[in-house]
Amino acid sequence: MLRVPVAGVVLAAAALLTGAAVPSQARAAPLPRWSWPVPAPHRVARPFVAPSGPYAGGHRGIDVAAPAGTTVTAPADGRVVWAGTIVDRGVVAIDHGDGVRSSFEPLTPRVHLGDTVLRGQAIGAVAAGGTHPDGVLHIGARIRGEYVSPLLLLGGLQRAVLLPSATATTGGAPAGSSR
Repeated sequence: MLRVPVAGVVLAAAALLTGAAVPSQARAAPLPRWSWPVPAPHRVARPFVAPSGPYAGGHRGIDVAAPAGTTVTAPADGRVVWAGTIVDRGVVAIDHGDGVRSSFEPLTPRVHLGDTVLRGQAIGAVAAGGTHPDGVLHIGARIRGEYVSPLLLLGGLQRAVLLPSATATTGGAPAGSSR
């Protein structure tokens, strides 16, 4: 009998519904739960769009509405692996352990490379600039190098509910058929 972890089924169903990539390594283990890095309301201005390959187009994160100057906090404990400018925007990246990383842009960093951060600790403030429109914070998430929708970690995806198939409830005949 094939046993599939329930978390894997839920993640796979959520990925199918949202286009979110779920790395094979993440399917067998429960994902950590992040706190939102900006205060509510959490309006997603641009959703995650999984790339079809490592160098293909897509949107490797979500853009959340947040006015310039909004404090950005660490979604979970970790170590800062980047805090600085990339091209023309401020970026902070945090390694949370077990192959999980987060990234945030554009922002003015309040942390430095190598700093240890705690969940809820201020890491920067939303800034303007870069490729994102003013008034949004781009949140990225990777698990073992693969981009995933940050909503999988933030709890922003509705939980998948598995229902019995029509054939199971009608004794083998499709619902509505008259055998």
